[in-house]
Amino acid sequence: MTDTADFAPLTATVDGVPLAYYEAGKGEPLIMIHGGGPGASGMSNYRRNAAELAKSNRVIVIDLPGYGRSPVRPYAREGIYDSLADVVLAFMDELKIAKASFVGNSLGGGTTLSLALDHPERVNRMILMGPGGSLAISPTPTEGLMRMFTFYDGEGPTMAKLERVIDLLVFDRSMITPDLMKERFEAATRPDVVDNPPLRGRGAVPADDLWRRPLYTLQHPTLIIWGRDDRVLPLDASLVLLKALPNADLHVIPKCGHWVQWEKAEVFNDLVSSFLVRA
Repeated sequence: MTDTADFAPLTATVDGVPLAYYEAGKGEPLIMIHGGGPGASGMSNYRRNAAELAKSNRVIVIDLPGYGRSPVRPYAREGIYDSLADVVLAFMDELKIAKASFVGNSLGGGTTLSLALDHPERVNRMILMGPGGSLAISPTPTEGLMRMFTFYDGEGPTMAKLERVIDLLVFDRSMITPDLMKERFEAATRPDVVDNPPLRGRGAVPADDLWRRPLYTLQHPTLIIWGRDDRVLPLDASLVLLKALPNADLHVIPKCGHWVQWEKAEVFNDLVSSFLVRA
């Protein structure tokens, strides 16, 4: 499940700027887009899933700008999801991918929804795992989001602050390895990232409220996955998406936080594999 040796580190030039990604497998393209916490990257999010899904798909794991191996680039539009969706679209054009299915966690989920809204013909199926952009009844921003937004404030990034972020990403803290923490801290403290952190100053940006847009027009088969104990994006936000997206299923995973793909990897892989075959 964790053998990602076949995923060689690759780089595409997107609008004149490098974008890092990993690829393996054959079949329908499945683009996996990670979340936005400090030190996140494609493989740090999907290391327990990519190889399993590559058994039946051409799996492409992206490092969004300012994450992993990808350099920072300014947002071209007000909304972070819209800006990142533009990058993903240009990436697809560069790789000559006419249409793909998507797995999007958190920031990656909001990016997927934005891409589908603006270019529905480029999206086949969507797997949205605790995606951003929905409306929650619970008080927001949550404690988890606030720890992400303020990670670079004050004395700057520290391992103690990263520990506090990760504590709220998962239900079971024992699932987090020292190697993962080291990997994320090194990525979060790259000089270009510290100078221009991807999420700094986001807060409540109206353009990021995807729930205000016509989600009901998206006819794509959609699988929504949410950890019942998510302390970053609360479970009640899933109900807005479930109501708005006409072809969506919702699976709620107990004793699980924001990182379903990591904490409940076998369940996640089975759900996604079955959905891709069935939908």
